[in-house]
Amino acid sequence: MTLEEYQIAAARTINQSLSAPDRLLDAAAGLAEEAGEVLGMVRKERMQSRPMDTGRLREELGDALWCLAVAAQSVGMTLDEVATANVEKLKARHPNGFRA
Repeated sequence: MTLEEYQIAAARTINQSLSAPDRLLDAAAGLAEEAGEVLGMVRKERMQSRPMDTGRLREELGDALWCLAVAAQSVGMTLDEVATANVEKLKARHPNGFRA
C-alpha cells in the first residue's frame, strides 16, 4: 500500500460533521495521545523489563499514522508531500547520512 492509498482509505473514517479546523485539532490531539501510548509502551519495556507487545505497538503506530494522515488532509496536504518534504529536509541536514 502506498501512502496515497492509505490516506484515501483512512479518510473514509473521518468525522464529516467536523469542520476542517476541528478535524485538524482532533487529529493533532490524537497524534499526541497516540505518541504518548507508544512512549508508554517503550518506557515499560525499557525501564520495567516488560515484554514488548509488537502487535499492540503496530496498532498504536497505525493510530498515529491515521492521525497524521487526517491532519495533513485537513490542511490540503498529502502524506506523499509530507514524506517528500521530510526526506529533502533530512538530506539537507545530513547530506552524508547521520553521524553522531
